[in-house]
Amino acid sequence: MHDDDGVRPRVTLAEVAKEAGVSLPTVSKVLNGRSDVSRATRARIEQLLDAHGYRRRKPGAPRSPLIELVFHELDSVWAMEIVRGVETVAQENRATVVLTRSGTRHAPAPDWIEGVLRRRPLGVVLVFSSLPEEVKRRLAAQAIPFVIIDPAGDPDPYVPSVGSANWAGGLAATRHLTDHGHERIAIITGPEDMLCSLARLDGYRSAMAMAGLAIDPRLVRFGDFQVQGGFEHAMDLLDGPDRPTAVFAGSDLQALGVLEAARVRNLRVPQDLSVVGYDDVPLAQWSSPPLTTVHQPLRQMAEEATRMLLRPDDPGKAAQRIELATHLVVRQSTAPHKGGPELRPADVAAAVGPAADALSGAGQGPRGGGGG
Repeated sequence: MHDDDGVRPRVTLAEVAKEAGVSLPTVSKVLNGRSDVSRATRARIEQLLDAHGYRRRKPGAPRSPLIELVFHELDSVWAMEIVRGVETVAQENRATVVLTRSGTRHAPAPDWIEGVLRRRPLGVVLVFSSLPEEVKRRLAAQAIPFVIIDPAGDPDPYVPSVGSANWAGGLAATRHLTDHGHERIAIITGPEDMLCSLARLDGYRSAMAMAGLAIDPRLVRFGDFQVQGGFEHAMDLLDGPDRPTAVFAGSDLQALGVLEAARVRNLRVPQDLSVVGYDDVPLAQWSSPPLTTVHQPLRQMAEEATRMLLRPDDPGKAAQRIELATHLVVRQSTAPHKGGPELRPADVAAAVGPAADALSGAGQGPRGGGGG
């Protein structure tokens, strides 16, 4: 039923409870994010609240001056870049960062939500692909905002998220190698169930197609973004006479594993094997030789995600998706293929230019967060 002016009257919680066939305290528990309500009952009440357009009042309890950063793993230089970015913005806003390790790369563990509701932070930055619907509802019930940094995948369009141009990064890395005369180019991307891995692989395929080069399926590998995985795949790739002359590794850590495999196989980098990484973590410039890599703005991604949490609330604004550019950083781990044409320094600079120009076309290929 509607009023004469067409405006729907505000529903009361008692009416929602009656329609849902539950008690008023049960509806109150759902609104307050309590855990002692069955999943089916919670979903039914949430659906009715949404259907009636019930406007929830923000809880009156004060929030802690905390920003919670949630990973599934913390033991990598990649994760430390994310931490530094969140800390930078937190300090500017006189907030403290709380680090939590939970779940898998796809979502935090089910019991994580209980702890965050007790801590009541200013907001949550999550390094996952998405969140279960129930977790989103319970965070919303307590007016706790969240943003996803999405190296593990592509979040729902209505979920605030920050990512980077992975397809363009894969294109630039591979095109740098094809412009140097390499034809047998291997790729060790990330896990097959992560969108960033597939986006970088698609960028590689696009660059190979642009160069008119066929792709040997044996040169396409799905790794785990870790040093050991890169080493093991490279040892196999470099075993035999028909080895690749260049390897594009989907993370700098995997690229370090490739460098070690080349050393074990008595191959010189870049004279016998060119190697390109991905991420441009600080360690990349100190490898031997310094690593040519795709710069993924990890720290900037974390800073942007944290700023999104701390902006004034705007109920009418749609969830925001920010995608930051990637670019190639040329160091000393790549060189012209010995069997191909020699490139002068001016030619090398010209070769990098078209790959950089391709970054502006990031939206033409698949997108997803970074993941190494």
